[in-house]
Amino acid sequence: MAEQNPNKGGVSPLMLLPPLIFLGFAVMVYFGMQRGNTRELPSTFIGQPAPALTETALEGYDGITRDMITSGEVTLVNFWASWCPPCRVEHPNLMKMQADGLRIVGVNFKDKTAQAQQFLSGGGNPFMAVAFDPPGRTAIDWGVTAPPETFILDGQGKVLFRYTGPLVGSDYEQRFVPALEKALADAANKS
Repeated sequence: MAEQNPNKGGVSPLMLLPPLIFLGFAVMVYFGMQRGNTRELPSTFIGQPAPALTETALEGYDGITRDMITSGEVTLVNFWASWCPPCRVEHPNLMKMQADGLRIVGVNFKDKTAQAQQFLSGGGNPFMAVAFDPPGRTAIDWGVTAPPETFILDGQGKVLFRYTGPLVGSDYEQRFVPALEKALADAANKS
């Protein structure tokens, strides 16, 4: 007696599996490409008042007060750490911005006092005040994922823009600089 094929004239369900997996992958890729700018991390704080900053100052430096970020002038809040190589890379740009008169406050987090002080004494201090956040709670409150991250605040302390990564290179020039220029122009127009 001859063996009978249970799928006589049909296609095995296992034969359909590879094309279905490929189709699912293709659909995921398509929708992933429709997401827009994937380099930009969304921030729930854009358009909102900036979260509180720790009142603890890095020893030897002024602490950040609420008045500093609601002074009526555009202010940058830069999250940094001495152990962070990209923070060292962006530091000359921060020094230049500070020399150009931009208001910058720094939040040093997940760091040690001596290393943070050495970082600033060795490379210069671009900050008008430096908050010290060893456990990283302030960074968590701001949604910071890793240093460096910089926020642009308007004169009332509202978050206008969030930039992740060092303030150098083409991404910095194409995204951060125009956002900063817009914030400064808007502030000048309100004066």
